[in-house]
Amino acid sequence: MLPIANRPIPLLPEVESFVKRPQRLFIANTFVEPASGQMIPTENPATGDVLAHIPAGDKEDIDRAVAAARRAFEGDWRAMSPTQRAACMFKLADLIEAHAEAFAQLESLDVGKTITSARAVDVPFTVHLWRYYAGWATKLYGKTLDLSLAPSDTFFSYVRREPVGVVGCIIPWNYPLAQVSFKIAPALAAGCTTVVKPAEQASLTNLRLAELIVEAGFPPGVVNIVTGLGETAGAALAEHPDVNKISFTGSTAVGKLIMQAAGRSNLKRLTLELGGKSPTIVFADANMEEAIPTAAAAIFNNSGQVCNAGSRLYVQRNVLDRVVEGVADYANRLQIGVGLDERTQLGPLVTHEQKARVLSYMKQGLQDGARVVIGGPDLLQDIPGNFVHPTIFMNTTPEMSIVREEIFGPVLVAMPFDDPDEIASVANQTHYGLAATIFTRDISLAHRLAARLNAGAIWINCFGVFDPNLPFGGFKQSGMGREFSQEGIEAFTELKAVTVKL
Repeated sequence: MLPIANRPIPLLPEVESFVKRPQRLFIANTFVEPASGQMIPTENPATGDVLAHIPAGDKEDIDRAVAAARRAFEGDWRAMSPTQRAACMFKLADLIEAHAEAFAQLESLDVGKTITSARAVDVPFTVHLWRYYAGWATKLYGKTLDLSLAPSDTFFSYVRREPVGVVGCIIPWNYPLAQVSFKIAPALAAGCTTVVKPAEQASLTNLRLAELIVEAGFPPGVVNIVTGLGETAGAALAEHPDVNKISFTGSTAVGKLIMQAAGRSNLKRLTLELGGKSPTIVFADANMEEAIPTAAAAIFNNSGQVCNAGSRLYVQRNVLDRVVEGVADYANRLQIGVGLDERTQLGPLVTHEQKARVLSYMKQGLQDGARVVIGGPDLLQDIPGNFVHPTIFMNTTPEMSIVREEIFGPVLVAMPFDDPDEIASVANQTHYGLAATIFTRDISLAHRLAARLNAGAIWINCFGVFDPNLPFGGFKQSGMGREFSQEGIEAFTELKAVTVKL
């Protein structure tokens, strides 16, 4: 393990000035003070110091934002043609691209992720997603159909696809810029308006995006951003009677609370992208030169703070030692450090609370009898910031919390299997079902196994291949609905059947 990398690149002047300036809520294209006048400190993950203060929005602010979104939905935004809406979205994509380095720096500073991954993944994917859904704004269509119980010359029937209305978007902290775009881009393309509640741990890129939304020419109220705590601003948005849909990414526990809130108010439509405990399955015939580093990256990328992280590693027994040793060697060679240091490959966790949570899982694993191959809870404790050593456990059992529960950190559990016909049932022993990865040269085996795995995304001889044209979402308690693709935009619409007697 190399020493901690701590030579951050100089911040761009626009990033420095943005972080220093007072932050405000964004309602109807205006930056306003929160009703309470209160602010929330946010943490620099690399040091533990206060990075900035964000407004503590509450119910009153959510009410103002929803009212603005409703006015825009019933007024200017709905009056615009799909081509005009698409033009605003294309313009925003161009602006994000023009400020790509600033967004990458801000994301790295706020979340702790490596600047290299922010530059290579977060910002480019965000730009591409906005352009993808800008194209969809002109591609939604209904259909005509003949009734099955009446002569075709008696009635004329057609189905319209209409925007669902005002959408509440609740954003996680691991990919703030990308995740807010996952939600508002298809919503706007469908003709909806939005109220965004960013994660209180990492709201800065969402607020910077708001400035570009004004510059891109979106009418007031189309996008509104209310920062604040989940139990105040988030709860008020989930329960608001004039919000027609909630799109949420986060933990399964919070997703269940949102379902309850939606039922109490107006039976909102829901898209929930929730937790995961995804298996990586390596067969003995796999190409180990690809399987080993990919299995390692599947859990250690973004410091393990990924919903679809490959946190359970199942390896055919006769190659178990080789694979685990290879993954451990990969982890040992990772350069841990400050996200803004270009040498860093594993940054800090987002907050000290998240670090404490991950360490508690490690300690519980040891108490339950698991064996540490590399890492553990006692390393990097004397270093300021939220750094956690990449960790691999073996000698685990299905009952252990480190095997059953989502840790959301760089913690891997490795387990052997013998019978290829039984690995599907073993991998499915979880209440999650977000993703799974298979490594084998036997493509027939891979397809048969993919059909048996209960997960919304299956990767064969690869991991984490995301594309706006591929639907993404989970089975079981990993959520409901899909993001991306045609399914992603249609999730923000309602179907209306119209029948005319001729």
